[in-house]
Amino acid sequence: MVDVARHRIDDPVVRAAHRERLDHDGALVLEGFLRPDVVERLIADHDADEANAFFAAGTHNAELTEPLADLPADHPRNRQIVSSKGLIADDQIPDGSPLRTLYDSTRFRAYLASVLGIGALHPYADRLSSINVHFAPAGRELGWHLDNSSFAVTLLLRAPLGGGRFEYVPGIRNDSGDGSTIDSELLGRVLDGDLPPLRLDFAPGALVLFRGREALHRVTPTIGGVTRLLVVLAYNDAPGIALSPSALATFYGREP
Repeated sequence: MVDVARHRIDDPVVRAAHRERLDHDGALVLEGFLRPDVVERLIADHDADEANAFFAAGTHNAELTEPLADLPADHPRNRQIVSSKGLIADDQIPDGSPLRTLYDSTRFRAYLASVLGIGALHPYADRLSSINVHFAPAGRELGWHLDNSSFAVTLLLRAPLGGGRFEYVPGIRNDSGDGSTIDSELLGRVLDGDLPPLRLDFAPGALVLFRGREALHRVTPTIGGVTRLLVVLAYNDAPGIALSPSALATFYGREP
């Protein structure tokens, strides 16, 4: 599945260089990670799944939590944000899918663990979150949010004609010290459109590693008649972690 001639994921020197780039930039983009024929097969496998995808109709705050009762409704941490892209969940991915082969690959997980600087990777404890295929037809978007996990692993399968840009602002959450701190003033500036975000550009077949727990990020609305198609391979650095009931209801429309 992977172009290992171009991306030597077993090479310790390559892994160290990738880790340095990820630590410095908060993101790592490996263009052409999947072979073109694999990208074509995955598009063919999942194009029809758009009809069965759950499209979020509700809103959420940036932290994907229930409203914070000790803060007013218009506080940046309670402001409601629209996410309208669709997805199929892990329990809708067939057992024989190449996505499961890659997700479960010990070779791939060893590469990710080395680059991410963690001991081991673990699937989500809930039945929905580990492998997802995301669909963003015209007008659909993924609103500003912070991830629950400290990292995200994605594969772009198809780019839209326009829009569908991945934008982010680092430094919104600080996990150092004794706890997690949200920079509410900075968050408010982003939500108000007063702070231009950074942008990641990548083509179909690219692997993207992103530290989304500290960096606020979104995908802008798709423009045109081509659906943006993306795979999320979700891992954790500890076993037994599941998305919150609020996040599951927002993004999957289902209970844990």
